[in-house]
Amino acid sequence: MQLTDEQIYAKDAHDYLPVFARYQIVLDHGDGVYVYDSQGKKYIDFLGGIAVNVLGHNHPELVKAIAEQAGKMIHCSNLYYTQVQAEAAEKLVKLSGLGKVFFGNSGAEANEGAIKVARKYAHTIAPDKSQIISAIHSFHGRTIATLTATGQPKYHEGFGPLPEGFDYVPYNDIEALEKLMSDKTAAVMLEPIQGEGGVHVPDTEYMQKVRQLCDKYDAVLIFDEIQSGMGRSGKFFAYENYGIKPDVVTLAKGLAGGVPIGAFITSDKVAAALHAGDHGSTFGGNPLACAAANVVLDNVGTEAFLQHVTEMGDYMKSRLKDMQAKFPALIKEVRGMGLILGMELTKPGREIVNACLDKGAIINCTAGNVLRFVPPLIVTKAHIDEVCDAVEAVLPQYA
Repeated sequence: MQLTDEQIYAKDAHDYLPVFARYQIVLDHGDGVYVYDSQGKKYIDFLGGIAVNVLGHNHPELVKAIAEQAGKMIHCSNLYYTQVQAEAAEKLVKLSGLGKVFFGNSGAEANEGAIKVARKYAHTIAPDKSQIISAIHSFHGRTIATLTATGQPKYHEGFGPLPEGFDYVPYNDIEALEKLMSDKTAAVMLEPIQGEGGVHVPDTEYMQKVRQLCDKYDAVLIFDEIQSGMGRSGKFFAYENYGIKPDVVTLAKGLAGGVPIGAFITSDKVAAALHAGDHGSTFGGNPLACAAANVVLDNVGTEAFLQHVTEMGDYMKSRLKDMQAKFPALIKEVRGMGLILGMELTKPGREIVNACLDKGAIINCTAGNVLRFVPPLIVTKAHIDEVCDAVEAVLPQYA
C-alpha cells in the first residue's frame, strides 16, 4: 500500500529519533542528477546525498553490478576472502600510493580506525605518545571518538566525559600547530578541504609544513577525505593538490556511489603496528559494497573523469562569482575546489535553501550561512546553469 506524504510524516514523528531537520518532501526515485518526489515533482540534485552519489542516481553500470552481486552473495564474514574486496583494496592502494586498506561501513568508522592505527603506531614509539591534534571547525564523525576529534564544541555538548588526548588548533595556522606539537603527538588529523565547517581550502604552504612537522615528531598525518575525496576536488584525493602524501587517509561517502562503505588507507610503516585481532568489522568491505566500489573506482579514477570534474568546477565557480558581483551585500565569499564549492552569505542560508527547493533545486546550507554545492560528479554545464539560475532567481528577495 502506498502511503501518503502525511502518513509518512506521521510515522516518522512517532517512530524515528528526531535528530534530523528534514525538509517536507518524500523522495521516491532518481535518474542521473535528478530526483523525483512522491508526487512526481522533479528536482535537480546539487547535494548528491551529501557528496555521496558521485555517479548520480540509477547509474546503469552501478545498478547492474549491485544486482549481479546481490544475486551471488550479499555478505560473508571477513574470516574469508572475496575477489571483489581484494580488487577494491588493490585499486585504492594503487590510487593512493600507500600500503594497506581496511574497509568499514561509514566515514565515522573509517576515522575511528585511523585514530586507532595512529595511536597503536605511536605506542610502539613511546607509551605516552597519544595526543591527537585536529582543527577548529573540523568535522570527523558522530561516534564518541570522532565527535571528540571534531573541533566544534556544539557537537560535544551533553556527551561527556569525552575521551582524553585531543587538542585543537585554528585551521590553516601553522604557528599554532607548531606550538602545540611535541614528541607526545601521535597524530595530526585534518580535512584537506573542510566541508561541514564551511568549505575552507587551506594554503599549499600550510599543508606542506604540516607534513614536515609530522615528519619531525614522527607523528601520523591523517587526512580525512570523507567529503573531499573520490575525485571531488578534481584530483582523486584532495591532498594531491598540495603535493604531499599522508600516512593515513580516510574515505567513505562516494566510495560506493550510495552503498554504505568506509575505508582507511595507511602506509606500510604505520600498518605494521596492527596485528590479527587489533581491529575488525562485521559488515565492512562486504561483497555488495565492494562490488559497487569497484564500479565507482573504475569510473572516478580515470584521468578523463577527473578532468571533467575540474572543468565543471571551474565553470560553476565562475557562475557563483558572477552572482557575488551582482549581490555583494549578500554574498561574502565564493570558495572551494572542483565540485565542492561554498558561497558564504552575510546572513543565514536556510531560507534560501527552502526557496530553491520550491523552485526544484536541491542545495544545502552548512555552518549556518554557507550555501554548499556537492553535486554528482557527472554534472554538465547545462545542469550547472539550471541550478545557478534557480539560486540567482531567489537571491534578490534576500539581498
